[in-house]
Amino acid sequence: MNHKRQAGFTLVEIAIVLLIVGLMIGGLIAPLSSQMEQRRVTDTRRVMDEAREALFGFALRNGYLPCPAISSSNGLEDRTGNLCNKRYGYLPWATLGVARLDGWNRVLGYTVTPAFADAATLFTLKTPRDITIATRAANGQLTAATGISDIPAAIISFGRNGYGATSDQNTVVADAGSGNLDEKTNLQSSGNALIARDPSDDPRAAGGAFDDVVNWVSPNILYNRMVAAQRLP
Repeated sequence: MNHKRQAGFTLVEIAIVLLIVGLMIGGLIAPLSSQMEQRRVTDTRRVMDEAREALFGFALRNGYLPCPAISSSNGLEDRTGNLCNKRYGYLPWATLGVARLDGWNRVLGYTVTPAFADAATLFTLKTPRDITIATRAANGQLTAATGISDIPAAIISFGRNGYGATSDQNTVVADAGSGNLDEKTNLQSSGNALIARDPSDDPRAAGGAFDDVVNWVSPNILYNRMVAAQRLP
């Protein structure tokens, strides 16, 4: 008596199929994650560019730059009378009318030269600036990315790892990095020395691992717009 062989997959065949599917999914996850991360970077740069334009507009309107925000949840500038209560803190998003968060949903940082935020003595072409932006040269040495003590104000995103940043829920992300020297420099409360360089996940790189994004107000563009609007000299 002949028995027909039952059609179907063996356990070995099923295992092979599952392995292939797993490899395909694994191969897709990495590019997708990379694309999502690039989108966050792009969104962050767009938000920071809009904030910088708002700073130009604020200066044209008022003759000075805004102070940092009161807190991570209150985006009005922290000003008493004509002077700022601090020079380094959060972007005053409510005062500027711009977005509060970067692409990783963390509050943007902001620093300003005090003389440029003085509402009593409006800045002029001769008002001294005191913020310096540095970068890393090909040999790893720190080098100037801007003129020394030449920047009126700057905006900071603390990047993917978010060390030192404040989340959308107003929770400060602890600096868990070790050796991330350049990121730690951007966390200093003085706010007059920042580093902007290419991102790196390698803690052995000069300055350590780095994913901050820094955007600054060029004094020359600021002056050009102020003169064109007849706000200076």
